Amino acid sequence: MTLIIMLVSGMVMGEPSTPQERRMTAVEQALVPRGGSLEAFYTARAFQPAWTREEQVKGLVEALQGVARDGLDPADYGADRLLAEYRQALASDELAQARFDIRATRALYAALRHLHHGKVDPHSIDPQWEVPINERLPPLERVTHAVEAGRVAALLDSARPAYAPYERLRQGLARYRNIQRLGGWPMLPEGGPALRRGVTHPDVAILRDRLAQIGELEVMAADTSILPAAKLEAPDPQRFDAALEAAVRRFQDRHLLEMDGVVGPRTREALNVPVGRRIDQIRLNLERARWLMHGLPNAFVLVDIAGYRVSYFRPNGDVWRSRIVVGQPYRRTPSLRSEITHLTVNPTWTVPPTILREDVIPSVRRDPSYLARRNMQVLTPSGRRLSPSQVDWSNPGSVMIRQAAGPGNALGQVVVRFPNDHLVYLHDTPAKGLFARQRRAFSSGCIRVQGVLQLAQLLFDDTGSDRDLRALLASSRTRNVPLAEPVPIILHYWTVHPDAGGRMVFRPDIYARDDALLRALDRPLASL
Repeated sequence: MTLIIMLVSGMVMGEPSTPQERRMTAVEQALVPRGGSLEAFYTARAFQPAWTREEQVKGLVEALQGVARDGLDPADYGADRLLAEYRQALASDELAQARFDIRATRALYAALRHLHHGKVDPHSIDPQWEVPINERLPPLERVTHAVEAGRVAALLDSARPAYAPYERLRQGLARYRNIQRLGGWPMLPEGGPALRRGVTHPDVAILRDRLAQIGELEVMAADTSILPAAKLEAPDPQRFDAALEAAVRRFQDRHLLEMDGVVGPRTREALNVPVGRRIDQIRLNLERARWLMHGLPNAFVLVDIAGYRVSYFRPNGDVWRSRIVVGQPYRRTPSLRSEITHLTVNPTWTVPPTILREDVIPSVRRDPSYLARRNMQVLTPSGRRLSPSQVDWSNPGSVMIRQAAGPGNALGQVVVRFPNDHLVYLHDTPAKGLFARQRRAFSSGCIRVQGVLQLAQLLFDDTGSDRDLRALLASSRTRNVPLAEPVPIILHYWTVHPDAGGRMVFRPDIYARDDALLRALDRPLASL
């Protein structure tokens, strides 16, 4: 029986009887627990060592160093010491060599897991997390072959999410790290004046340099509708011209700021976020992408909470996109995964308990006509209607409030429903003016969708439901209409996302989740 069998299987039990067993401490016996990927790996090799050639170990080290491009820390996997440990073990005894072999394999499997579905368990930082994590790793045969053939880098690459947004985030991380290596970007002086088109000021030159660092100014200057060919001579660096205004608008759009082309306090603050902080944001969102971007269905609805966007990836390959309003910071829209099962047409609205307690009842106390003006009815738990005058609003008990269907209904004309423990859904709204805002965290947790009627008809069409939404709405009847087959839906939270051109779009961390994730991501792993 080899040392690797004993180390992997923990088979040294009771009083050690041989010199070899006496060298085995409890720590060594527990290096690898029974079962799991590691025992399967060594069982498939008849417990023979895997890392017997220095070029294999060098390939492993090089591959582990490459995870830095994913925002992970190669030191977590021993990339900075594995080669030296291999050489030390080679000059030592069989036990040291067995220990090293197991440690190297554990490092490989840790990197595979982290690249595939993330280093951080999302439940550890968000107790309400409801998105299942796909933890399936590459098949054992592929792992074994990659180790033998010295193709560990290709193995790790196969574990990365195979979706374009993930690769664009990796490219963005590389660009921003290069900016950091070159000294970062210049900072605008705090408290400076508002900068707008026509202004001449020393801060404008700094602004030009800042936007040039991220390629924004060149992109806009290439548009001859902004900078005519007759004026392609170098501008006065301190003059705020049309091309600079257009670049500022683009920067504002990519940071969810009001696109007025003016560098006021909020835009100045966004420009002055250090490049190191932007690098951390990209790293965090690579981790969030690893949680989600595996095994996505061909057709699904994706709610981008912090980006205030919804996308429906249709079976024919088209993508329908629109703006949304999400939950306020104290009434957060949750992250979850479910399936859209049915739509409610001409819905009534039963006021949820939290909104009833914190919003509606205090409003009724202040204004007795509140309910009548909003076409709201008071009901007992059994559904019997009450007159508002019958209720002691200082202690209303277990009454329910229901708003009748109609133009003023808070849910509008259509609700898109999917099972979940948070009682959230997508819906229409009469308050359509909020969609014009750049930052749209105004709801009580549910998701208001601009153009939801179009989304509803697409869902009917794509699932073969054979329903005409216009006819259903015209009936004025409240009814639940099932889809012929469910459509997956994912609600997720990203504070950085690449646009189609690969430029990073930074969003405010409206639910203050980034710092906890960064601490968890940067926490060193326990010893391998």
